[in-house]
Amino acid sequence: MQVARKNQGKHEILAHLGSAHTDVELGVLLEQARRIADGDQQGLDLEVARKVARVGEVADWRPADETVAPASAGPGHITGTSSRLLREVLGHVYDWLGFDVVDDAVFRDLVIARIVEPTSKLDSIRVLEDLGATTVSYRTIQRHLDVIGPGGYRDAIAAKCFDYSRDCGGLSLLLYDVTTLYFEAESEDELRKVGFSKERRVDPQIVVGLLVDRSGFPLEIGCFEGNTAETTTLVPIIAGFVERHGLAGTPLVVAADAGMLSAANLTALDELGLLFIVGSRVTKAPKDLESHFHWNGDVFTDGQIIDTVTPRHGNSVVNDISRRAEPAWHPETSPGAWRAVWAYSAKRARRDQKTLAAQEARARAIVEGSKAGKSARFVKVRGDDRTLDEASLARAQSLVGLKGYVSNVPAAVMPAAEVMAKYHDLWHVEKSFRMSKSDLAARPMFHRQRRAIEAHLTIVFTALAVSHAIQSRTGCSIAKVVKTLRPLRSATITINGATQTFPPAIPATERKILNDLGIKHGALKMS
Repeated sequence: MQVARKNQGKHEILAHLGSAHTDVELGVLLEQARRIADGDQQGLDLEVARKVARVGEVADWRPADETVAPASAGPGHITGTSSRLLREVLGHVYDWLGFDVVDDAVFRDLVIARIVEPTSKLDSIRVLEDLGATTVSYRTIQRHLDVIGPGGYRDAIAAKCFDYSRDCGGLSLLLYDVTTLYFEAESEDELRKVGFSKERRVDPQIVVGLLVDRSGFPLEIGCFEGNTAETTTLVPIIAGFVERHGLAGTPLVVAADAGMLSAANLTALDELGLLFIVGSRVTKAPKDLESHFHWNGDVFTDGQIIDTVTPRHGNSVVNDISRRAEPAWHPETSPGAWRAVWAYSAKRARRDQKTLAAQEARARAIVEGSKAGKSARFVKVRGDDRTLDEASLARAQSLVGLKGYVSNVPAAVMPAAEVMAKYHDLWHVEKSFRMSKSDLAARPMFHRQRRAIEAHLTIVFTALAVSHAIQSRTGCSIAKVVKTLRPLRSATITINGATQTFPPAIPATERKILNDLGIKHGALKMS
């Protein structure tokens, strides 16, 4: 069988595919011929009147003395199988997000491998081979890490992430949080340092800040030394994001938890022209709610919301207890204060009471000597004497059920209930962190040099974006999508010297995933 085209009245042979002696061999050759023809821009004519299904239907144009069939080349056999469909689907979403602006096939494959089976860079070669990719050596991967880290890969990916989020309308609210990633290392260096670990480990670590949109889609990621305080990471990430995309003066709303609460952070965000909603600490409640406690005691009703003010600095006084009404915050009339919203929940109060009861029981046990004398809440230590801190316990009991929020958004722009609702969207960034740590196995890390660590974070950041886009469009977790599509194996068959890879049949459930991703039948190039 040959593939030919007619050019200016002459037949030009493009490929000689071999001879078929059985129906199966004929099917392999025809499949190869059709792929060559489909790939030709001029639309080749195979000059076959209708689809040939059997060798017996093929006309024999050979002379009479050549009609004796040659010896059979033997039966065909499968030379390999691969989850090529899964790789093509992930690559399709990768390109659809515009990440192909990074012209690096190795980086693309490392991102796909991270999504399918998070493992070491060395073992990723095995994963890519199972996906039917053309692999490179481990040394080549190492050289690419040196380029990915200090190069502009992350900037290019972040720019495409911004475009996607903007088109989806997710930039109206930015969510920020930090986490820590530890290393299997014994000693510290200039980046990997021992600090406060969210996993309560004593290994060297780094601090990672992640900025996402209101749906949890990643927008920016930053890496800091392991002993960096959480509060100092917020402004560099936000300022870099605003500068990168020219958003100065744009009224974006940034939400972060109480770990980001500091006078310097709030002032910096306000100077950038950004609106913020940051979780407050319950220890600030007595001062913020001084008027309420003066006139009503520590009595609250379920669902009660108090919209008031909080001083920008600890020594300031902004609440006048002689007035029963809570002051309304406005940036012009309250230059020394921020807006504070406090809410009471009976459900939260029951949970807080249970925690306080356990802490009180532990404190009393330490005071009585029935428990080892370690430092604990509500225990006052003076020399060898330990007493129960009754005043602190009473103050804590008066604050159960309260949750506070600090903001610079005027009440006329955003009601208190909406301030709380936007803050509660922080679970999206927490979900993204969980995805990066579990599904994408961002921790622990075994890299030593900063450029390799930065490259690893860039790969994880890109994989997180692809995974989030897939989950948003299919309604399935990325783990379920991988588990569903990976068993669909493409088979590579060799018959009579001809080799062809055949795609798998796609059942209805798997077909729905492809349809949800906008992948039509035959759109994937199963090469």
